[in-house]
Amino acid sequence: MAEQKKGNAREPDLNQIRKNRREKLKNLQEAGKNPFLITKYDVSHHSQEVKEHFDELEGQEVSVAGRMMSKRVMGKASFANVQDLSGSIQIYVARDCIGEDPYKDFKKYDIGDIIGVKGEVFRTQMGEISVHASELTLLSKSLQVLPEKYHGLTNTDLRYRQRYVDLIMNQDSKETFIKRSQIIKEIRHFLDGRGFMEVETPMLVSNAGGAAAKPFETHYNALDEDVKLRISLELYLKRLIVGGLERVYEIGRVFRNEGVDTRHNPEFTLMELYQAYTDYEGMMELTETMFRHLAETVCGSTTIAYAGTKIDLGKPFGRMTMVEAIKKYSGVDFDEIHSDEEAKAVAGEHHVEVEKWAAKGEIVEAFFDEYVEDKLIQPTFITDHPLAISPLTKKKPDDPEKVERFELFINSWEMCNAYSELNDPIDQRERFAAQDAAFAAGNEEANHTDEDFLNALEIGMPPTGGIGYGIDRLVMLLTDSPAIRDVLLFPTLKSLN
Repeated sequence: MAEQKKGNAREPDLNQIRKNRREKLKNLQEAGKNPFLITKYDVSHHSQEVKEHFDELEGQEVSVAGRMMSKRVMGKASFANVQDLSGSIQIYVARDCIGEDPYKDFKKYDIGDIIGVKGEVFRTQMGEISVHASELTLLSKSLQVLPEKYHGLTNTDLRYRQRYVDLIMNQDSKETFIKRSQIIKEIRHFLDGRGFMEVETPMLVSNAGGAAAKPFETHYNALDEDVKLRISLELYLKRLIVGGLERVYEIGRVFRNEGVDTRHNPEFTLMELYQAYTDYEGMMELTETMFRHLAETVCGSTTIAYAGTKIDLGKPFGRMTMVEAIKKYSGVDFDEIHSDEEAKAVAGEHHVEVEKWAAKGEIVEAFFDEYVEDKLIQPTFITDHPLAISPLTKKKPDDPEKVERFELFINSWEMCNAYSELNDPIDQRERFAAQDAAFAAGNEEANHTDEDFLNALEIGMPPTGGIGYGIDRLVMLLTDSPAIRDVLLFPTLKSLN
């Protein structure tokens, strides 16, 4: 391996290594051994299967395939390590077993090459389960250089930009994404068991409603119309409830033209579900049961750890109204504040920043964000939000300034948002009008009137409970991942160009 001096250290000349690899590929091609012409390889076992079933497989022939991650050439016999989806396994390669020419070829293999190995399962004198190769096949030539084995890919930005290398070098990263798939699979299993139907709804919409967020905008050339990327799944799923599909859910990407931080990405995975003939209490029961089920099936326990803090999903989840929570942590009782002017004055006294257009409802929300969220570590349902910040939610019959809504908080994060869905088309039209006025006053995240949705409500929607879950945040919690980028295979990053 060519090397170059750098300070007092000697580091590999990566350009020369890449050049050498291309030269090896050229030689293979000229010898009629082009690995890229191979179209398939019959794999009988993965590495973990061989290890778990060693007693049955000892002395039996298997075929495994994967990426060669290390190699020790020792004269007439060598060892190598092959990594596949489930882990890695050692292979023992002897010249007298595979033949002189194949052994010469093997000695020229590079770290990162993908190989197929056929051979007998055995245990070495050191006790390591291995495959004694009888046949080797080079399936793909690696022309790039992997990061140094023992330190892996430690550059965080590079891990996100080259996730394919991250998955090769960092087993924890691979396991996170395997577990993400398991979580979504278990969610589907849970909901299917409750009679829910999985559906798909449009991503390009004329009216991006159902949430308080700023949408991405684009132009539909074929129709010569401006359209938006959806910010929520809500309004189309409710149309399906109107149509008689009593239990529906969708897991899909939504898009919000907002900032990027450890818990937010402009495109993320949202799940929303709607169930006819229930309310937000029914959504609480479903949520608590589902979170407990996910912890048990995916993590193996209802007590999980996040950043060293134990979180108990086995106990009944806590409950507080939003006003109760604010009073507990700030001392301010918004039930005793009756006007927007009073609320603004209290915000000023407590140095809580609010927008100029903010009314009492928005100020209540601002107080909650400031004083309460970071205190909610164990699972807690926060209920009965202000009407002003809940344009699609039923009013509480005994307190029409509040609505039948809850958010679940765990580890200070909002994990979901649920309503007793507003199904009164007259009330909904008035709420949309208030949202239009808020948008005109400067609230870019306000909803807009959706005439077709109002028409659907006029057809008639039964009493319905609905809820939305941030899947990425849920995966962060159950995999103990510090940032949303760690659970998105390809997170949003600023272009290097």
